[in-house]
Amino acid sequence: MRMPRRSMLGACAGAIPALFAAAPGHSGGEGMLGLVIHSFAVRAVADRRLPVSDRLSAPTRFLEHARALGVRGVQVGLGTLEDNAADALRDRARAASMYLEGIVALPRDQADLERFESEIRTAKRAGAGVVRTVMLSGRRYETFATIAAFRRFAESAAHALALAAPVVVRHKIQLAVENHKDWLAEELIRVLKQTGSDHVGVCLDTGNSIALLEDPMEVVESLASIAFTTHFKDMAVEEYRDGFLLSEVPLGTGILDLPRVIRTVRASRPDIRLNLEMITRDPLKVPCLNEGYWTTFPDVPGKCLARALALVRSRKTAQPLPRISHLAIEQQLRTEDDNIRRCLTFARERLSG
Repeated sequence: MRMPRRSMLGACAGAIPALFAAAPGHSGGEGMLGLVIHSFAVRAVADRRLPVSDRLSAPTRFLEHARALGVRGVQVGLGTLEDNAADALRDRARAASMYLEGIVALPRDQADLERFESEIRTAKRAGAGVVRTVMLSGRRYETFATIAAFRRFAESAAHALALAAPVVVRHKIQLAVENHKDWLAEELIRVLKQTGSDHVGVCLDTGNSIALLEDPMEVVESLASIAFTTHFKDMAVEEYRDGFLLSEVPLGTGILDLPRVIRTVRASRPDIRLNLEMITRDPLKVPCLNEGYWTTFPDVPGKCLARALALVRSRKTAQPLPRISHLAIEQQLRTEDDNIRRCLTFARERLSG
């Protein structure tokens, strides 16, 4: 008898954590990597039918799931919690010898500042010394049709940071802005410096900037000194008609020199945390051979395109990049969990840091 789709989704979403049941005496905090909630993008879709408190993204549930995987800590949205709930979350993390980092949205305007400060207060009480944020949720080359639209975004982003900076200074917490396929590295540095605050820095994503035709190691070298935390990942590439495809792939199977990345970041920030962000999805299209891609990059020289395409052609994979959208949801969930396991195993056996 066929199981109804709604029942199947619920069963998959609820059953997968059992695959990672902790061994007796397992207390977490043993690996070199932390884990970002965004690594569970497939699970997030499957969990939408569940109450918020039952989703994997609920901070306590995610902390326990990560503990079973043996990671050092987590980066997850905390929202606004009652003091007793924040205290309990902090105590659970400490008991498991795990760290906690938050995720927060910047204040949109003065009216949104109370929400932002409330979330920062929760993060601080829960023991998170760092919170990650982004200035653009999408991708620059997909979001803006004109340079004027991008400049308006730049102004509003700078205003949001100006609102946020005094709050994080007051609560003595670090605000880490991700390089999120929005800013070139030099642009991001310039925007952050405008705040004049040493409490505003970077969440260094090791792969995102390839989509902006930047050399990934040059980005790491540029941003390492102002990085508060990381999204640590490996990437693979493949040509297509309008440019190239870009995918997160299990650590050690992509094009990044991961030991060099770690050495470079640690040289500037010896205690920085390496948080795995392994997003299992279809490849992203980077249409850098289309005129529209260049709308917001009027000053990027052609040599950047040539360098990016040379990288793609010299480091393309022998097999097509993985795709999951054709799979049933339970297969997507298993693939996602397998990818995360492979990353954690590779880090434990092949990396140090």
